[in-house]
Amino acid sequence: MSFLEAMQNRYTTKKYDPNQKIQSDKIDALKEILRLAPSSINSQPWQFTFISDPEMKAKLSEVSWLNKERIQDSDTLIVFSRHNTLEGFEEQIEQNLPEGAVNYYKEFIKPWPEHQIKSWFDRQLYLALGVCLSACANMGIDATPMEGIEPENYDKILGQTKYAAQVAVAIGHRDPEDFNQPKKNPKSRLAAETVINTIA
Repeated sequence: MSFLEAMQNRYTTKKYDPNQKIQSDKIDALKEILRLAPSSINSQPWQFTFISDPEMKAKLSEVSWLNKERIQDSDTLIVFSRHNTLEGFEEQIEQNLPEGAVNYYKEFIKPWPEHQIKSWFDRQLYLALGVCLSACANMGIDATPMEGIEPENYDKILGQTKYAAQVAVAIGHRDPEDFNQPKKNPKSRLAAETVINTIA
């Protein structure tokens, strides 16, 4: 299957088959793909938490608005979190990035208000989210991206303070009767001439 075909076939899964599991080598590959995700100045202001434990998924499902069943029936829940403090992030880049990248951050990003810097972190996180969803499509894994979570409660349940949850993705294999799959509910996208502008 080509990448285009994978994207044509992917969709936001609404109902999972809890009896179908993702092969462990695919989970390992997805972890490595996320580790390799791009970010501005290679900043990597993130952490990705893979959760397959039923009890932990159940707890998180209770603070996930309308996504309770999807989380519980999915194979794995991936929580996308970003640095919670500027100090923690700055320590990370000082230790891991070349001087030029660190200087770029200090000159162009650090002067911003804290909320704006954290918004910049979030934008990097969404780059990784796009990579994750594309990789899942290419690997034959169904996925449900979810902003409908309660981030602060996620952090409490996960016991994390250094990072702050922002978005989650349930992954697994669709229930054959899932109403949202393309063969039952065809994709709806704007026409190419509306969203694609070509200057030749």
